[in-house]
Amino acid sequence: MFIKGPIPLKQKIWVNKSNSFKEAQEFDDSYYLSLTPIERLETVQFLREEYWKLKKDIKHESGKRLRRVLKLIKQT
Repeated sequence: MFIKGPIPLKQKIWVNKSNSFKEAQEFDDSYYLSLTPIERLETVQFLREEYWKLKKDIKHESGKRLRRVLKLIKQT
């Protein structure tokens, strides 16, 4: 389920303080791996929608779908 409308005001906010970039990356990796695939997809979609709200001047894609990219690689 995607979040529609305003975010509830009573959300818990937490912060992780790391001693290095590597430690922070390990924390992020373990956090996102602990989420279900649906939760990860919802997070990505939420962040995409927020980005497009901030960048509404941009006249590109509507931001409702994932972009498809095709890359041709010449084999030798």
